[in-house]
Amino acid sequence: MAAGAAAPHVAPRRSPPPEAPPPPSPFRSTALRRVAMGVPAFFRWLSRKYPSIIVSCVEEKAKECNGVKASVDTSKPNPNEVEFDNLYLDMNGIIHPCTHPEDKPAPKNEDEMMVAIFEYIDRIFNIVRPRRLLYMAIDGVAPRAKMNQQRSRRFRASKEGMEAAEEKQKIRQEILSKGGILPPEEVKERFDSNCITPGTEFMDNLAKCLRYYIADRLNSDPGWKNLTVILSDASAPGEGEHKIMDYIRRQRAQPNHDPNTHHCLCGADADLIMLGLATHEPNFTIIREEFKPNKPKPCALCNQMGHEVKDCQGLPREKQGKHDQFADSLPTSEQEFIFIRLCVLREYLERELTMASLPFTFDFERSVDDWVFMCFFVGNDFLPHLPSLEIREGAIDRLVNIYKNVVHKTGGYLTESGFVNLQRVQMIMLAVGEVEDSIFKKRKDDDDNFKRRQKEKKKRMKRDHPSFIPGGQFSPQALGNRSSPQAISNPRQAAYEMRMHDRQNSTTSSPNTSLNSDGSPSPAGGIKRKAEDSDSEPEPEDNIRLWETGWKQRYYKNKFDVDASDEKFRRKVVQSYVEGLCWVLRYYYQGCASWNWYYPFHYAPFASDFDGIADMPSDFEKGSKPFKPLEQLMGVFPAASGNFLPPSWRKLMTDPESSIIDFYPEDFAIDLNGKKYAWQGVALLPFVDERRLRAALEEVYPDLTPEENRRNSLGGDVLFVGKHHPLCDFIVEQYKSKNTEPVDIPPELCHGIQGKLTLNENAVLPDQTVESPVPMLRDLTQNSAVSISFKDPQFDEDFVFKAAVLPGAKKPPPVLKPGDWEKNNNDGRPWRPQLGFNRDRKPVHLDQSAFRTLGHTMPRERGMPGMYANAVPLGAYGSPYSRPLLSGQQQIPKLLSNLRPQDSWRGPTPLFQQTPQRTAGAAPLLAWNRMLPSQSQYQPGQYQGLGGPMSYPQRPEDRMDRGRQAYGPGRPYPLPPPSGRYSWN
Repeated sequence: MAAGAAAPHVAPRRSPPPEAPPPPSPFRSTALRRVAMGVPAFFRWLSRKYPSIIVSCVEEKAKECNGVKASVDTSKPNPNEVEFDNLYLDMNGIIHPCTHPEDKPAPKNEDEMMVAIFEYIDRIFNIVRPRRLLYMAIDGVAPRAKMNQQRSRRFRASKEGMEAAEEKQKIRQEILSKGGILPPEEVKERFDSNCITPGTEFMDNLAKCLRYYIADRLNSDPGWKNLTVILSDASAPGEGEHKIMDYIRRQRAQPNHDPNTHHCLCGADADLIMLGLATHEPNFTIIREEFKPNKPKPCALCNQMGHEVKDCQGLPREKQGKHDQFADSLPTSEQEFIFIRLCVLREYLERELTMASLPFTFDFERSVDDWVFMCFFVGNDFLPHLPSLEIREGAIDRLVNIYKNVVHKTGGYLTESGFVNLQRVQMIMLAVGEVEDSIFKKRKDDDDNFKRRQKEKKKRMKRDHPSFIPGGQFSPQALGNRSSPQAISNPRQAAYEMRMHDRQNSTTSSPNTSLNSDGSPSPAGGIKRKAEDSDSEPEPEDNIRLWETGWKQRYYKNKFDVDASDEKFRRKVVQSYVEGLCWVLRYYYQGCASWNWYYPFHYAPFASDFDGIADMPSDFEKGSKPFKPLEQLMGVFPAASGNFLPPSWRKLMTDPESSIIDFYPEDFAIDLNGKKYAWQGVALLPFVDERRLRAALEEVYPDLTPEENRRNSLGGDVLFVGKHHPLCDFIVEQYKSKNTEPVDIPPELCHGIQGKLTLNENAVLPDQTVESPVPMLRDLTQNSAVSISFKDPQFDEDFVFKAAVLPGAKKPPPVLKPGDWEKNNNDGRPWRPQLGFNRDRKPVHLDQSAFRTLGHTMPRERGMPGMYANAVPLGAYGSPYSRPLLSGQQQIPKLLSNLRPQDSWRGPTPLFQQTPQRTAGAAPLLAWNRMLPSQSQYQPGQYQGLGGPMSYPQRPEDRMDRGRQAYGPGRPYPLPPPSGRYSWN
């Protein structure tokens, strides 16, 4: 599971009638803070140390003519000047920001969420434009080692959400008691992101929607014409990114695989970088959202910008615009994307890891595997990091330096194709253990020095700077500043702060004397300084004191409740951690070695404890099976999210007489473990006993309905192709012959892809209508796509996938500056770094006059950060999702003279781009409208709101009618009719 958990619901739950319990609604609660994914701080460290791996994405925008927006033709060459073969989508990194975004208005219902997911995929597809394969992988049931982390995230977010809701209610009552003005509390249910877990009805509906979306795209989009699409939904076990890696490994082992395939993986997890390196593919790129910190968020109480909940004063809302047309808008900006070029990272690592005078032959590929392995020590999703190794303190650089010094003694590399040589790892760990004491002391000295510098900085700021500097339009501006002043987001709040500051100054006659109400000096002799104004902040108590002698004894006593002299227990902890290192590396290089293994402690041992690990066993039981989806829900959900489970299963979470009630504590401790913030701490939750859980579930399994039994079963992947794909006729023949036996894919018909095909019960078939699971979208009545069950090539359980570059693979041209550039005679030419993927790209420069011209000609609208406006005219969205014309109204054609003619194979406009006919009174589409080019039905700008991504200013008159729009401007379609499954209050 790739996203953080959600908080418990704020509104009290309504008990459903016993005779007809409604299906669980995902709109119950919302996570107040999404937990960071992957290895914290790893990507930030990597991008700073190796900056050339980052390339900004070039995105072609849809063009508008006469109020109609023409979609981008993704069959044309990629504007990034590189052609990708395969695109892999780690779907959970798409589902979470689309269902509960943090920087834009949330979707109103589940149907809008699905449309937002379609838009996001369209945008990624437009940037990458794969030519062979699109692989969508949703997280299925995870290994037990991952389930422990999922459980911690969900319980922690539930606890934090409950505390935040109580604090919010307390502040609300205080403001109202003082006469403050706040909008009425929302009574509607909020989205519980815990439903984004295998086995829930939400994930089942998502799979149906994606099958519909793929079929529509294969029917209509020219960029999908020859594309093979594989959908691995939540019913297929395994994490999304590891299902993708397993597919790549198995295809690389086939004789027809192209060793120069260019892969592109979309996902935000930092461990995707290590997974990409582990494939040893020379052309591997990662695309992800560019992280922009400190995005403005509205106050959760008054919905105004410029302050947080704790600073809310309940002031009246300022009029937003001349006609209050911006009342419901948030100042949003387009989310940019970046490429991470792993081929350039390999160049960096080759320079850094190359060693001379080795007693064995240097192999760069083996050294990359060792580098990936050493990164596991600083943290991963399955093991806590060693106490002495922190990324922010340069732990990876320290490990690399020790590795290069010790590798001469080891006689070889640490790993080979995912298997660990523990004797050599022991030498590295003991070398780290020798400097552990100095690491802890240096950490304490650095921390003290930082606090001292911060204290001096505060004193300097108080002495040298004014006590109060207004912000926004009242803030001082530097002379010669080209940009316009920042528009203040909440004028009343700024004015209130200035008045309060002036009032405080007026009531104090001198810095050291306070006056009574009659003007006489106060006997107290002065006003006490508030706690928050103190130079020293309260620090969490640290009972370990790693910088003092005896730190190991205190650590084991406090964290494990055992004496450090208990050698047997310490050996057990170290052995479990060593097993974890072997399991994680095997997971990255060979697949899941055991579905049942997990690390049974909350804390890690010290590096100095790794003595004698060479003889420890590192094998895992064979034949282990994953949990079933509903069983996983019972293992990771808190009781607050039990509404997604059957009633009898839910009762096991809350009934005091339940045999597993201890698995679901209402409250639990969070150990800061030397950190400052609670989200960095360790949630001390009890580990789930698998045998007790299964024993308790045996009694409630008979209560499952046929539908719940279907959702509780494990599934597989589905392959889709369009009618122009060479494999289409082969698949259609399988359905005509009704052959139930698995058949091999002819690799010559599918870009070398190999695997087994089996007939699918719920297949998408040509000339059969594909029903739309989203009420606002039409059925596909002229479908020509086909789907069939797909299974990767199978290998023996003992088969080892070789971690090496395949024969015939071509090394990409170097990007980094040659080391001997200055030494050789280069005619005095300066080194010019490569920008983007094209080595021959010539940079274009603008002088000051050009920038001034742009600054004058490009409008700068309200709510659009930066120098240039980047919002789409609202009329651009009118064609695919406009409100249908009422009977009696006339539709006036707008002729488009500069649009590209249709391809002969392209067929009609995609059905879910046309105006829905399900709305009463809607006029039918005119013939000319059906002949327009495919308009990008799910444009990302439709979800972005004001300041959206399409780089055009808004017309003021188009911002007026905002009524019940879905996500902000540009989505004026009506709300869908009730689906019958959820109640949208």
